[in-house]
Amino acid sequence: MLTTQRKSLILDILRRDGQVIARRVAEDLALSEDTIRRDLREMAADGLLKRVHGGAMPIAPDLPNFSARRSVSSDAKQRLGARAVQMVKAGQMIFLDGGTTTAEIARYLPRDIAFTVATHSPTIATELEHHPTADIILTGGRLYKHSMVATGAAAMAAISQLRPDIFFLGVTAAHPVHGLSTGDFEEAAIKRHIARCAAETYVLLTEEKFDLVSPCAVLGIADVAGLIVSAGVPEERLAPYRALNAAILEA
Repeated sequence: MLTTQRKSLILDILRRDGQVIARRVAEDLALSEDTIRRDLREMAADGLLKRVHGGAMPIAPDLPNFSARRSVSSDAKQRLGARAVQMVKAGQMIFLDGGTTTAEIARYLPRDIAFTVATHSPTIATELEHHPTADIILTGGRLYKHSMVATGAAAMAAISQLRPDIFFLGVTAAHPVHGLSTGDFEEAAIKRHIARCAAETYVLLTEEKFDLVSPCAVLGIADVAGLIVSAGVPEERLAPYRALNAAILEA
């Protein structure tokens, strides 16, 4: 088997299983473990995966700060925001996670019906300063400046008093095996807590977040009601997520 064929197979395994175990791949291909380890080292040097003891994991996506992310307002994020607001009904309480994608939800929220928006992000609350019909609940806590969201015990206590109809969740990575994840332990804990309080959770995903793993787990794919995804994501990439019974809503 050619080196390029082996590396392509390794990437297929990584997408499918969320990890590569060098010994197992070597056995399946009837090759030496040293050969597979060499392939993994080269692939790690090329930025295709992350080497770990005994094998490899998907690369955790970079976590640029909020200001850097805010300067990039992609069409994809706008479409996700516009699709999400179609779910909002009069009289509901929705909870908006922090982030640039959920900020697009705030910008597209209907202005002809009354509803409540809860958030632990002061930047999201600011987006809604002049919204004519939205009642805003901003929870406090320790500010995680990187994502501009409140975290910690005070935030959890305030959120515990709320029962949102829908939580629009933002994450940095999604994987069918390892679930939804983000880069900070405390922020991941807050996201899980909001999801427990909400009747339904929907996660917004641009295509580059698929099949990756960040350091801190948030929820499994089966733990959310659905994924709001960019139109045009290939079906073969979506199929493992559909198999976990999460609704796929394309934007």
